[in-house]
Amino acid sequence: MPLPKIEEARNLNDQELADEILAVKQQLFDLRMQQATRRLEKPHQFKHMKHRLGQLLTVEGERQRAATDNQPAPEPQPDAQSQE
Repeated sequence: MPLPKIEEARNLNDQELADEILAVKQQLFDLRMQQATRRLEKPHQFKHMKHRLGQLLTVEGERQRAATDNQPAPEPQPDAQSQE
């Protein structure tokens, strides 16, 4: 099973992205529980899930930064003391 591509994450809308992040976090938790009970059959899944989570969080961060970059900066307030 190849590692997922980040383009797949970029094609998700915001709600799907948030849902996918929660799903991957739940899968990582389940993998940790399987490892703790020594029932983990495919330890390489840790790498895949962590990689996927990193991609999803990267896309989420990119979107948040893009949203804040598009907002106009507030105009600076003149100081009351400098007008005297």
